[in-house]
Amino acid sequence: MNLLTQFLHLVGSGAVAYITARNLRDLRTRPDMLAGFQLAESGSVPLLEALRDRAIAEGDSWLAEKLERHAQDERRHGQIFAHALKQLDKQVIDFKTLPKETPDGKPDERRRSPFFEAYFQGYSQADLAPQNIDWLLFFASTHILELDANKDFARMATALPEGDVATANLKKGLMSIAKDEESHAAYLLEALHRRLPYGEVTALVDNWRTRKVEAMMAMVSNLLQKGGKLPSMAQDGIPIEMSDPLAEGLQPASKTNLVAV
Repeated sequence: MNLLTQFLHLVGSGAVAYITARNLRDLRTRPDMLAGFQLAESGSVPLLEALRDRAIAEGDSWLAEKLERHAQDERRHGQIFAHALKQLDKQVIDFKTLPKETPDGKPDERRRSPFFEAYFQGYSQADLAPQNIDWLLFFASTHILELDANKDFARMATALPEGDVATANLKKGLMSIAKDEESHAAYLLEALHRRLPYGEVTALVDNWRTRKVEAMMAMVSNLLQKGGKLPSMAQDGIPIEMSDPLAEGLQPASKTNLVAV
């Protein structure tokens, strides 16, 4: 990674850290942040499970086991965010009720991600489908995302104020998620080393780091154009699918270990 990319990475990371911390601390914008995280974490489960099945079919039991654990973690992360929304009497919006376009004919911004459009520029949806995606592409691109998510969730947890029970629960949940993401990043890097020599792994990871920096700058630019305002992702209501065991696990006095080993 060259010096310019390193500089932009620091600048972009700082901007994202500021915006996310501000929006998570503010109770007016916290629900939309939580809903976005819930959609991202839960939305990755079908992909991971499909990749697990593919790994099984290819006879790679080590990878299949890692992907299974990854899917379980992401499902639990989605439940953590759903519980945090529940404590605010909110839930994720029903995308089935959303129009595909705004009144002026533009795509609804809640159905697209400037970040992922930039991150995977040059790849089609078919290229990224679980039955088609190149394993090296998946390992390297997801490694970068998980590695940075570890730091991002830890920063957000630190930025949250002490005080009410709901916020204390959220801080614990975020730290748990951060540790899981660190574990995911590690197995994905190991998967790369199992298939490529060290020099090629370094070059591939650097390539996706550069893509991440460019995508992050695109996302920051998009947020700044909107004054840091997030699209509405939450609505009033309590998710009926919340499970009692999870709710108990998020209580401050609980002995439930939320950290995946």
